[in-house]
Amino acid sequence: MQESPLKKFHQQHNAQFVEFAGWEMPIRYGSIVEEHRQVRESGGLFDVSHMGRVKVSGRHARRLLEVLCTRKIYDMQDGQCRYTLVCNEQGGVKDDVIVMRHDDDEYTVVVNASNREKLLDHFERVRAANDFAAKIDDQTMKTAMVALQGPKVMEMIGKFSQEIPTLKRYRFTVKNLLILKVVVSRTGYTGEDGVEVILPTSAVDMALKLLLKDVKMNEPDAAIKPAGLGARDTLRLEAGMPLYGHELGEEIDALSTGLDFAISLDKDQDERGAVFVGQEALKKIRDNGGPARRLVGLTLDDKRTPRQGMVVRQGDREIGIVTSGCMSPTLGHPIAMAYVDRDLAEVGTELGVDTGRATLTAKVAPMPFYKRG
Repeated sequence: MQESPLKKFHQQHNAQFVEFAGWEMPIRYGSIVEEHRQVRESGGLFDVSHMGRVKVSGRHARRLLEVLCTRKIYDMQDGQCRYTLVCNEQGGVKDDVIVMRHDDDEYTVVVNASNREKLLDHFERVRAANDFAAKIDDQTMKTAMVALQGPKVMEMIGKFSQEIPTLKRYRFTVKNLLILKVVVSRTGYTGEDGVEVILPTSAVDMALKLLLKDVKMNEPDAAIKPAGLGARDTLRLEAGMPLYGHELGEEIDALSTGLDFAISLDKDQDERGAVFVGQEALKKIRDNGGPARRLVGLTLDDKRTPRQGMVVRQGDREIGIVTSGCMSPTLGHPIAMAYVDRDLAEVGTELGVDTGRATLTAKVAPMPFYKRG
């Protein structure tokens, strides 16, 4: 398994490790629920070094990304991040990624750990098929990535940087740490404010000391504490954010996901745009009445929690499947995401979740389940 550059830090804080997408990563340090609440109420530090970081550069870098991504790239500004999908020819989702524009000839693409090698092959095949003058450089092993998330994070960062707290959401800046460059973006996967930081592996210890200069993580009232993948999952679920392998997959067409803001079926109508991989298939789905199922949120008044793979029913009829579920630490009741038949996707519709032993009463709910004030 690959080891994170932060492994020493995790060991110092008594992390419990698990294997995730070929990486040894911390699932928790203590209680997942306590780490979840720490992020909602104050701040948490996540190691996300397992995420792939791919540099795309060269004369045709933007043109390559136009073909790869479901969202427009040509109208991005320098220093802007954009969430987008990467599809296969059938319109299924190969991954959801963040594209960061440094300039018209240089971009960073952050991809999911489980899809990194698959996407590198896909990127290269599309580049070669179109004879684009672009270089694809996998920088994952040369860099680390951490996320600081929570309502007190920007206040803490403001003590040593006046620029970072002024960044708008989905914007980034490049800072110099002695002779090394660090990329700081106002992005995250928790539903809270905060930043994600990409830095050279050689700068990890130095950067952590700077970021956490006045933070005593072992104290009960510390503003920032380490948080693992367990809390990251419950946080993203409350925030209604999809996860590859659950809500997203190559067999799930992009239109079913409800991520319409991230799919520009008209991007090729501008001379700067292009037909993206999977666009024609998605147009056919749209023109034939739309996808058969839609991703919805479910809430339950029960102590039992829906799990991935459980069948969703209306009466005796099977009408969907649960993709993710948890007992929401913030809301105090179970929540889930599920794909259900589109005529039953309206908010307020009562459905049932079949656990195998009982059927739990569920109601279609708006997402996100949680939205920060």
